[in-house]
Amino acid sequence: MERRQFLGAAALTAAGGALAAPAIAQERTTWRMVTTWPKNFPGLGVGAQRLADRITTMSDGRLTIEVYSAGELVPPLGAFDAVIEGSAEMSHGAAYYWQNKSPATAFFTGVPYGMTSRELASWIRYMGGQELWDEVYDQFGVRGFINGDTGTQAGGWFRDELTGLSDLQGLKFRTPGLGGKVWEKMGATVVNMAGGEIFAALQSGALDAAEFVGPYNDLALGFYQIAKNYYLSSFTEPGLATELAVNKAKLAALPADLQMIVEIACQAEYDQVACDFYANDPRSLAILVDEHGVKTHQFPEEILEAGAKASAEIFAELRASDDALTQKVTENYLAALNLLRTRTQNTDTPFLLAREKYFSVS
Repeated sequence: MERRQFLGAAALTAAGGALAAPAIAQERTTWRMVTTWPKNFPGLGVGAQRLADRITTMSDGRLTIEVYSAGELVPPLGAFDAVIEGSAEMSHGAAYYWQNKSPATAFFTGVPYGMTSRELASWIRYMGGQELWDEVYDQFGVRGFINGDTGTQAGGWFRDELTGLSDLQGLKFRTPGLGGKVWEKMGATVVNMAGGEIFAALQSGALDAAEFVGPYNDLALGFYQIAKNYYLSSFTEPGLATELAVNKAKLAALPADLQMIVEIACQAEYDQVACDFYANDPRSLAILVDEHGVKTHQFPEEILEAGAKASAEIFAELRASDDALTQKVTENYLAALNLLRTRTQNTDTPFLLAREKYFSVS
């Protein structure tokens, strides 16, 4: 055989061998995500499913996420415990639902008279918030990620119009987190329950008033059928983030690229949910007002002032907490708030006031 023919045959043999070599199988993992939201719930439940789909698609199925809505696998407020105990790898909810485990958890959702959603994300990503969150959740073997932004929430639904603090005495009010403690200081009897349970409690009289998120969700939950007085905006939930809580050991066992996919998918979803709420809240509010006779209000000044005083008292209590980590988170959060609010007050607020006063289009 001539040298040229031999080399050509050898090259074809090598190429054929390479093509025939079996592909290296990549390990595929399926995880369970339990949520605190009803199935297909606007904004939040849909966001949980979309996050799961993002992770599954971005990983080409190497990490497939199966979503279980509230009550399907565990009770809605048992989602975080399911991750701790290992019956689920992920939970989708809100960190302040777990403040009975540590008061510090509330800071990673939102606190009364605290950060807007943009300020909160800045603290988490650039000012040490994530590192503190990791430290808090290390106690439970969990890692938390912000993965949704509802913006400033609505203040709540009330059967009767509020005239002042006297109307709050003994009022049975569904509201969670540190905001719930503010309402307690003002005289309300506060209850926390999952979103899907609120309507029945209002209907039965177990609740006199309730807040959940805002018009987009509240329209879907049908609160307008029971209460017609809707208060905008909340001073206890100024810019709330939802969370993805992941079993820390199982996350660490994933290849580095899959760990990064989980993190980046959460960041993408945080912004996606924010736009979803911003687009659909005003549409939903128009339906509530125009089609269902809902009356919108702002809270009386007496309540706003008392709420601010109660908020300051709660921060003082957290600063004096026996738990050193809660103290640490509180101090860091407040220091960041004092800096970040200067940007909001010096730049955003003057523009918004000017636009409101001088500019309109038909």
